[in-house]
Amino acid sequence: MTDTLYPPATPALATRRRALAPTMQKAFEAFGAAVFADGALASATKQLIAVAVAHATQCPYCIRSHTRAALAQGASESQVMEAIWVAAEMRAGGAYAHAAIAIQAMDEMPRR
Repeated sequence: MTDTLYPPATPALATRRRALAPTMQKAFEAFGAAVFADGALASATKQLIAVAVAHATQCPYCIRSHTRAALAQGASESQVMEAIWVAAEMRAGGAYAHAAIAIQAMDEMPRR
């Protein structure tokens, strides 16, 4: 990544993170392995979901790693892009749906 806001994901950073909290790191890795294993959903499908969520949460590390994982699990580039469009619709849909709160607040205000 060339963005200076996010440091590059390096082996040294991973080693340091593990050294600072090895028990939690091991548990996190086991949790991730269980979550992304084939189950009711195929691993590739789970990775496509992760691509969409990564875009909705705007995590550059997650976007990169789950895009690569989805492709490695057999997802196509078109499937990855469609997952991204699902995330875009959900973000926009959230703003649209929450307009109800603003409309309610406007309706509660005295009219001028």
